[in-house]
Amino acid sequence: MLELTRFFKSIGVARLAAMGVVAAVLIGFFVLIISRVTSPYMVPLFTDLTFEDSAAIIEQLESQAVPYDLRGEGAVVLVPKENVLRLRMSLAESGLPSGGSVGYEIFDRGDTLGATSFVQNINRLRALEGELSRTIRALQRVVQARVHLVIPERQLFQRDSESPTASIAVKVRGELTNGQIQAIRHLVASAVPGLKPSRVSIVDEAGQLLANGEDSASGGAMMGALDEKRKAQEARLRRAVEEIVFQVVGDGRARVQVTAELERNRITQTADVFDPDGQVVRSSQSRSEASNASEDLAAGGVTVGNQLPGADEEGGDTGSNSQRETSEEVVNYEISRTTTTEVTEAGRLRKLSVAVLVDGVYTQEAGGDLTYAPRTDEQLAQIATLVRSAVGFEEGRGDLVEVVNMRFVANAAPDAALVEPGLFNFSMDDIMQVAELGVMLLMTLLLVLFVMRPLVRKVLTPEQVETPAPISPTMNQEGSEGVAVGEPDQRLEKAQATGAARADMVRQVSELVKTNPDDAATILRNWLQEAA
Repeated sequence: MLELTRFFKSIGVARLAAMGVVAAVLIGFFVLIISRVTSPYMVPLFTDLTFEDSAAIIEQLESQAVPYDLRGEGAVVLVPKENVLRLRMSLAESGLPSGGSVGYEIFDRGDTLGATSFVQNINRLRALEGELSRTIRALQRVVQARVHLVIPERQLFQRDSESPTASIAVKVRGELTNGQIQAIRHLVASAVPGLKPSRVSIVDEAGQLLANGEDSASGGAMMGALDEKRKAQEARLRRAVEEIVFQVVGDGRARVQVTAELERNRITQTADVFDPDGQVVRSSQSRSEASNASEDLAAGGVTVGNQLPGADEEGGDTGSNSQRETSEEVVNYEISRTTTTEVTEAGRLRKLSVAVLVDGVYTQEAGGDLTYAPRTDEQLAQIATLVRSAVGFEEGRGDLVEVVNMRFVANAAPDAALVEPGLFNFSMDDIMQVAELGVMLLMTLLLVLFVMRPLVRKVLTPEQVETPAPISPTMNQEGSEGVAVGEPDQRLEKAQATGAARADMVRQVSELVKTNPDDAATILRNWLQEAA
């Protein structure tokens, strides 16, 4: 213990404090490094969770003694990477995450045995809404969904019944297309008996009306469907033109723009066409009539003629004969008739416009420079012919195809080499983990080299006490005391003289102390008080 105490005293308080600080910093830093390296890599287990789901998931993780971390005010739960799949399967078995809604698992509870029919109907409605919400959330751009169903009850002795309705509130990433909105409407309508897609309303988190619950064949829904059809047709024709043009001019050496004009009105036309040359006898009717009559005037027939004077003398005829014959024929003809009813639905292609911009020809010279040359009119005409054939060009419809040759600002290399993948296929998580370890290693090296190494060296290096050169008091020319530095032998003599004088002074002081011990003790006591 005496040796240890003497060692610590020889080191000094300042060095002991420095050694303690260095030791504490080293221990803390290496503990941090070891804990960070040995700690599991945390990855998200679930994201965009509700508070109810987060609480239920944390309870399950704590019961299984699995370390976890919370981010985003509880919306994101992080767990070790090696436990993600196992935990997801075990939580899915427990029905988590439920998205804040209750599905058909509500009927798994045993307290529904004595429930009334009203409670059973409410539970059935809640279960159906929850299952629909989960299905809608499974779509790509939908983050959250909430479904409200209104299913009227059929009353007894009532012929007419109200149709069900549905309201859906969604939270999406980006923007839903019209096709996705219609898909959600048909999905919900197919799951509820008697519900029509036109009776489903959809609202996003910003309060914008995506589907108004009206008939999809009228209004904005029909216009949206036509726009989707137009875009799809334009994209299909553009791909067809690019595929055939790129084979001629090269990949990336052409730009194609297609504009399709669709019919937005529903047109019904009815035409009756009569053909006079196609006569057909439908019916024929003939009638003939003949009559023969004679009269005897002498028999006493009274007429105007025999009452005149001299009527008997002028004519010897005593009677008259009459004969009549009538013939009638009626023929009915049927003329051929063609009735055509043509219904043109909205969405028929009315006009098509195609614009094709092609780059010129580049020739590599001996020095490596590229020389640009425009394409000939014959080549442009051939490309235009190919484009017309690819899009189904119809001149009577007013279609237009334009092929223009212009130099591109940034042209692609003629035969650009494809970049082959490397030998190591690292994911983003692996890259981030390696980068984190590299940064920690660099910080360790900097701390050791520039902080700890100088401190340790300073602690372990003993202090060097400089021995002052022997000096002797002399008088300078002005009469003041100074220091004279002479040759080595002179300095040695002066040092010996100074040592002898100091030894003589020490001897005289010791004799005074021996002869007057009380006075010496008083003087020492006064010195100690003055030093304190």
